[in-house]
Amino acid sequence: MKVAFATQDLKRVDAHFGWAKNISIYDIGLEGTRFVENFEFDGDLKEDGNEDKLAPKIEAIKDCAILYVAAIGGSGAARVVANNIHPMKVNQPEAISDLVAKLETVLRGTPPPWLRKALAKGQERTLDFEE
Repeated sequence: MKVAFATQDLKRVDAHFGWAKNISIYDIGLEGTRFVENFEFDGDLKEDGNEDKLAPKIEAIKDCAILYVAAIGGSGAARVVANNIHPMKVNQPEAISDLVAKLETVLRGTPPPWLRKALAKGQERTLDFEE
């Protein structure tokens, strides 16, 4: 499952989604974790009401299941959820490596229903009615 992290310093989740200079993508699964890609954004990211700044970020995370942010506005949250991405807010800056380790631990145990749904993102759903 791909997970996105809004970050200013590439080490911690410390950024508002709309203001984030970087979004780092990791692939997290039972077999381990691998860094996928970092997307860098520039321009006037702090301009409120500039919805155009969100489009490239939504495009960058479109195949992610979870997005970790320090904060996210209503419009950004609505667009993230509309793309079947689960936004997760951290209360204070938190190391990406710590969040990855926590997710790996939860995945090895019994993930909550919302996480099981996120894990299924992008997978074809099959139902066998004969069983």
